[in-house]
Amino acid sequence: MIRRLAALLVAALFLGLAGTGPAQAAGYRYWSFWDRDGDRWVYATEGPSTARPADGAVQGFRFAVSEDSRDASRPRGAASFEAICARTPARDGMKRVALVVDFGTPADAPSGEIPPPARTACARVRQDATTAEALASTAKPLRYDPNALLCAISGYPESGCGDQVTTTDKDSASTEPSASSADDDGGPSVGVYAGGALIAALAAAAVWQARRRGNV
Repeated sequence: MIRRLAALLVAALFLGLAGTGPAQAAGYRYWSFWDRDGDRWVYATEGPSTARPADGAVQGFRFAVSEDSRDASRPRGAASFEAICARTPARDGMKRVALVVDFGTPADAPSGEIPPPARTACARVRQDATTAEALASTAKPLRYDPNALLCAISGYPESGCGDQVTTTDKDSASTEPSASSADDDGGPSVGVYAGGALIAALAAAAVWQARRRGNV
Protein backbone atom coordinates (compact mmCIF):
# COMPACT_ATOMS: atom_id res chain seq x y z
CA MET A 1 0.00 0.00 0.00
CA ILE A 2 2.84 2.41 0.92
CA ARG A 3 4.55 1.73 -2.40
CA ARG A 4 1.32 2.43 -4.28
CA LEU A 5 0.87 5.74 -2.47
CA ALA A 6 4.48 6.67 -3.21
CA ALA A 7 3.88 6.06 -6.92
CA LEU A 8 0.79 8.24 -6.79
CA LEU A 9 2.81 10.99 -5.11
CA VAL A 10 5.34 10.97 -7.96
CA ALA A 11 2.59 11.04 -10.59
CA ALA A 12 0.83 13.92 -8.86
CA LEU A 13 4.08 15.87 -8.64
CA PHE A 14 4.66 15.38 -12.38
CA LEU A 15 1.14 16.56 -13.25
CA GLY A 16 1.50 19.59 -11.03
CA LEU A 17 4.78 20.66 -12.57
CA ALA A 18 3.50 20.03 -16.10
CA GLY A 19 1.38 23.16 -15.81
CA THR A 20 4.55 25.28 -15.53
CA GLY A 21 6.20 24.02 -18.74
CA PRO A 22 7.16 26.27 -21.65
CA ALA A 23 4.53 27.64 -24.02
CA GLN A 24 3.81 25.44 -27.02
CA ALA A 25 4.23 26.65 -30.58
CA ALA A 26 0.97 27.65 -32.30
CA GLY A 27 2.53 28.20 -35.71
CA TYR A 28 4.07 31.02 -37.74
CA ARG A 29 2.86 34.47 -38.73
CA TYR A 30 3.39 34.85 -42.46
CA TRP A 31 1.98 35.61 -45.92
CA SER A 32 0.66 32.46 -47.60
CA PHE A 33 0.34 32.28 -51.39
CA TRP A 34 -2.65 30.77 -53.23
CA ASP A 35 -3.87 29.86 -56.74
CA ARG A 36 -7.53 30.09 -57.69
CA ASP A 37 -8.79 26.82 -59.19
CA GLY A 38 -12.38 27.23 -60.34
CA ASP A 39 -14.36 28.28 -57.27
CA ARG A 40 -11.75 27.37 -54.62
CA TRP A 41 -8.32 28.40 -53.39
CA VAL A 42 -5.43 25.94 -53.64
CA TYR A 43 -2.17 26.43 -51.75
CA ALA A 44 0.49 27.35 -54.30
CA THR A 45 3.15 24.75 -55.01
CA GLU A 46 5.87 27.34 -55.61
CA GLY A 47 6.70 30.80 -54.38
CA PRO A 48 5.61 34.07 -56.01
CA SER A 49 9.18 34.83 -57.10
CA THR A 50 9.24 31.79 -59.41
CA ALA A 51 5.56 31.33 -60.32
CA ARG A 52 4.65 32.65 -63.78
CA PRO A 53 0.85 32.83 -64.00
CA ALA A 54 -0.95 32.75 -67.33
CA ASP A 55 -3.15 35.52 -68.62
CA GLY A 56 -6.48 35.34 -66.80
CA ALA A 57 -5.06 33.76 -63.63
CA VAL A 58 -6.32 34.65 -60.16
CA GLN A 59 -3.85 34.50 -57.29
CA GLY A 60 -4.19 35.39 -53.63
CA PHE A 61 -2.19 36.25 -50.54
CA ARG A 62 -3.32 35.90 -46.93
CA PHE A 63 -1.55 37.08 -43.78
CA ALA A 64 -2.30 34.83 -40.80
CA VAL A 65 -0.93 32.52 -38.14
CA SER A 66 -0.85 28.85 -39.12
CA GLU A 67 1.22 25.74 -38.52
CA ASP A 68 1.59 24.73 -42.16
CA SER A 69 -0.20 24.61 -45.50
CA ARG A 70 -2.82 22.16 -44.19
CA ASP A 71 -4.36 24.66 -41.78
CA ALA A 72 -3.43 27.91 -43.55
CA SER A 73 -6.16 30.54 -43.78
CA ARG A 74 -7.43 31.23 -47.29
CA PRO A 75 -7.93 34.68 -48.80
CA ARG A 76 -11.41 36.05 -48.19
CA GLY A 77 -13.77 37.95 -50.46
CA ALA A 78 -14.64 37.87 -54.14
CA ALA A 79 -12.09 36.27 -56.43
CA SER A 80 -13.44 36.58 -59.96
CA PHE A 81 -11.07 37.51 -62.76
CA GLU A 82 -13.89 39.11 -64.71
CA ALA A 83 -14.82 41.37 -61.79
CA ILE A 84 -11.27 42.25 -60.70
CA CYS A 85 -9.95 42.97 -64.20
CA ALA A 86 -13.11 44.40 -65.75
CA ARG A 87 -11.62 47.91 -65.94
CA THR A 88 -8.18 46.84 -67.13
CA PRO A 89 -8.30 46.22 -70.90
CA ALA A 90 -6.11 43.61 -72.52
CA ARG A 91 -3.02 44.75 -74.40
CA ASP A 92 -0.88 43.01 -77.01
CA GLY A 93 2.27 41.43 -75.55
CA MET A 94 0.94 41.78 -72.01
CA LYS A 95 -1.02 39.57 -69.65
CA ARG A 96 -3.48 40.35 -66.88
CA VAL A 97 -3.35 38.68 -63.46
CA ALA A 98 -6.06 39.21 -60.85
CA LEU A 99 -4.68 39.53 -57.33
CA VAL A 100 -6.47 39.21 -53.99
CA VAL A 101 -4.58 40.54 -50.96
CA ASP A 102 -6.09 39.70 -47.56
CA PHE A 103 -4.23 41.36 -44.68
CA GLY A 104 -5.88 39.06 -42.12
CA THR A 105 -7.56 39.70 -38.80
CA PRO A 106 -6.53 41.74 -35.72
CA ALA A 107 -6.03 38.46 -33.83
CA ASP A 108 -3.27 37.47 -36.26
CA ALA A 109 -1.66 40.90 -36.44
CA PRO A 110 1.72 41.59 -34.81
CA SER A 111 1.54 43.52 -31.55
CA GLY A 112 0.69 47.17 -32.08
CA GLU A 113 -0.36 46.80 -35.73
CA ILE A 114 -3.80 46.93 -37.37
CA PRO A 115 -4.35 45.05 -40.63
CA PRO A 116 -5.55 47.17 -43.58
CA PRO A 117 -8.77 46.20 -45.39
CA ALA A 118 -8.48 43.42 -47.96
CA ARG A 119 -8.01 44.60 -51.52
CA THR A 120 -7.99 43.33 -55.10
CA ALA A 121 -5.97 44.52 -58.07
CA CYS A 122 -5.50 43.68 -61.73
CA ALA A 123 -1.85 43.59 -62.69
CA ARG A 124 -1.05 44.07 -66.37
CA VAL A 125 2.49 42.86 -66.88
CA ARG A 126 4.68 41.38 -69.59
CA GLN A 127 3.97 37.79 -70.63
CA ASP A 128 6.93 36.23 -68.79
CA ALA A 129 6.44 38.17 -65.53
CA THR A 130 6.35 36.34 -62.21
CA THR A 131 3.66 36.72 -59.57
CA ALA A 132 6.11 38.73 -57.47
CA GLU A 133 6.50 41.20 -60.34
CA ALA A 134 2.73 41.42 -60.77
CA LEU A 135 2.34 42.06 -57.05
CA ALA A 136 5.08 44.69 -57.07
CA SER A 137 3.27 46.58 -59.84
CA THR A 138 0.13 46.94 -57.72
CA ALA A 139 0.96 46.62 -54.00
CA LYS A 140 4.25 48.34 -53.19
CA PRO A 141 6.20 48.49 -50.99
CA LEU A 142 7.08 44.82 -50.70
CA ARG A 143 9.61 43.50 -48.20
CA TYR A 144 11.62 40.27 -48.44
CA ASP A 145 14.09 38.55 -46.16
CA PRO A 146 17.59 37.47 -47.33
CA ASN A 147 16.13 34.10 -48.40
CA ALA A 148 13.55 35.76 -50.68
CA LEU A 149 10.68 35.02 -48.27
CA LEU A 150 7.86 37.54 -48.74
CA CYS A 151 7.63 39.46 -45.45
CA ALA A 152 5.35 42.43 -46.18
CA ILE A 153 2.85 43.60 -48.79
CA SER A 154 2.06 47.32 -49.03
CA GLY A 155 4.30 47.77 -46.00
CA TYR A 156 2.32 45.37 -43.81
CA PRO A 157 3.48 44.21 -41.38
CA GLU A 158 6.06 46.85 -40.56
CA SER A 159 8.50 44.34 -39.09
CA GLY A 160 9.02 40.62 -38.61
CA CYS A 161 9.04 37.83 -41.15
CA GLY A 162 7.63 34.34 -40.61
CA ASP A 163 7.88 34.80 -36.85
CA GLN A 164 7.06 31.84 -34.63
CA VAL A 165 3.97 32.37 -32.48
CA THR A 166 3.29 30.51 -29.23
CA THR A 167 0.00 29.66 -27.59
CA THR A 168 0.84 32.32 -24.99
CA ASP A 169 1.08 34.94 -27.74
CA LYS A 170 -2.28 33.84 -29.14
CA ASP A 171 -3.96 33.89 -25.71
CA SER A 172 -2.63 37.35 -24.89
CA ALA A 173 -4.57 38.76 -27.86
CA SER A 174 -7.85 37.68 -26.24
CA THR A 175 -9.81 40.18 -24.15
CA GLU A 176 -10.71 37.50 -21.61
CA PRO A 177 -7.96 35.71 -19.64
CA SER A 178 -7.85 31.93 -19.81
CA ALA A 179 -8.96 30.03 -16.74
CA SER A 180 -5.60 28.23 -16.73
CA SER A 181 -3.51 31.40 -17.04
CA ALA A 182 -1.06 32.49 -14.38
CA ASP A 183 -2.13 35.12 -11.82
CA ASP A 184 -1.50 38.78 -12.64
CA ASP A 185 1.35 38.91 -10.09
CA GLY A 186 3.23 36.15 -11.91
CA GLY A 187 2.30 33.51 -9.31
CA PRO A 188 1.91 29.80 -10.03
CA SER A 189 -0.95 28.53 -12.12
CA VAL A 190 -4.05 26.70 -10.99
CA GLY A 191 -2.45 23.42 -12.06
CA VAL A 192 0.38 23.89 -9.56
CA TYR A 193 -2.05 24.59 -6.70
CA ALA A 194 -4.15 21.55 -7.61
CA GLY A 195 -1.08 19.34 -7.84
CA GLY A 196 0.15 20.57 -4.45
CA ALA A 197 -3.20 19.89 -2.83
CA LEU A 198 -3.27 16.36 -4.24
CA ILE A 199 0.26 15.68 -3.03
CA ALA A 200 -0.63 16.87 0.48
CA ALA A 201 -3.72 14.69 0.57
CA LEU A 202 -1.83 11.60 -0.55
CA ALA A 203 0.96 12.28 1.94
CA ALA A 204 -1.56 12.47 4.77
CA ALA A 205 -3.10 9.20 3.65
CA ALA A 206 0.31 7.54 3.63
CA VAL A 207 1.03 8.67 7.20
CA TRP A 208 -2.37 7.47 8.40
CA GLN A 209 -1.85 4.10 6.75
CA ALA A 210 1.61 3.71 8.33
CA ARG A 211 0.28 4.52 11.81
CA ARG A 212 -2.62 2.14 11.35
CA ARG A 213 -0.22 -0.67 10.46
CA GLY A 214 1.89 0.13 13.54
CA ASN A 215 -1.12 -0.12 15.81
CA VAL A 216 -2.18 -3.52 14.50
